[in-house]
Amino acid sequence: MAHNNDFGTVKFSEVIGQEDAQARLLQLVRENRVPHAIMLCGPYGSGKLALALAFASYLLGERNEEGQSVLNNDHAVTNAEAMLRNWEHPDLHFTFPVIRPTGTSSDHKMVSDDFGREWRTLLKEGAYFSMDQWLDRMKATTQQAQIFEAESDELTRKLSLKSSQGGYKISLIWLPERMNQVCANKLLKLLEEPPLQTLFILVCEEPEKLLETIRSRVQRIDVRRIDDQAIEQALVEKRGLEADMAHRIARTANGNWLKALETLDADNENRQFLETFKQLMRLAYMRNVKELKKWTEGVAGYGREKQRRMLDYFSRMVRENFMYNFRLPELNYMTMEEEDFAKNFARFINEANVMEIEELFASARRDIGQNANAKIVFFNMALEMIVLLIKK
Repeated sequence: MAHNNDFGTVKFSEVIGQEDAQARLLQLVRENRVPHAIMLCGPYGSGKLALALAFASYLLGERNEEGQSVLNNDHAVTNAEAMLRNWEHPDLHFTFPVIRPTGTSSDHKMVSDDFGREWRTLLKEGAYFSMDQWLDRMKATTQQAQIFEAESDELTRKLSLKSSQGGYKISLIWLPERMNQVCANKLLKLLEEPPLQTLFILVCEEPEKLLETIRSRVQRIDVRRIDDQAIEQALVEKRGLEADMAHRIARTANGNWLKALETLDADNENRQFLETFKQLMRLAYMRNVKELKKWTEGVAGYGREKQRRMLDYFSRMVRENFMYNFRLPELNYMTMEEEDFAKNFARFINEANVMEIEELFASARRDIGQNANAKIVFFNMALEMIVLLIKK
């Protein structure tokens, strides 16, 4: 979890990378051309929400790095910053996907405010988080999160009120592509006839899932993956990492700050997968069928989703080890621990077996996806690995 600071507000300087998008947003303010609806689109982990929060905070009166604010009264600025610190500014309205908890009365119309406390708590911990982390906060079990139709009525009601501080009213919508049809149609009406002094900021990952008519009503700003350099710098400055470690993590993160944080996670799943991969390869090389059976029982106990992530990881390791043989470091995306193993293991992955091992993992992944018996799938996979590893 990224902790920006000890409290809520997000300033532009805390957004990782994205200088182009930041400059564009600030230019709109300088030239007095802020449209009534902006949509920030970009890949998962690129920091769209952080950017939206920084922009909303600036427009509502928070000082920027130079100490300037859109408000010209010191008292008003201090007041705005205090409210933003807890994400409780009366003119900032959040809309986000929620679940319908088990046991909720069917009469109750679910809206974002039902999870307002959880949302603000998560925001105070940092502006970078995933849908999984949000579902976790809502204590979701199997429910899907969506933006229900009552949300647009609630938004219409809130935005019809006068701005409490006399400035902008901002409606920040996280993942509008998760709106149900009725909600989307009602939001369209709001966008067509926006209430006075209202700015909509949509933070979107899959714009193609939104109504074409909504897309045509907003000014789209594309947020690209974060530069490796910016991730590297943030890992050193925010996380106190050594430069070499930061460099490696930034490369494997591939522009995704959330992925960089995952890699850092101490009980990181990939570390466990690396150990599991090493065991599989060593036991297969030694043809130790008895221990391979034990190995199988261990991984058969993981849930199906975790098994699929493990097989994806195994596939990546096979590709990385194959590439390692070419001795071109810029083609390799491994952590230090993965590379240490590759030094001795990579030679076993060659032209004669790389495709077949890949296919072996892919077919196991398909079988697991179709609810096949995990013990049988993994034991067969382990036995076939014995044969494939000795191919030259």
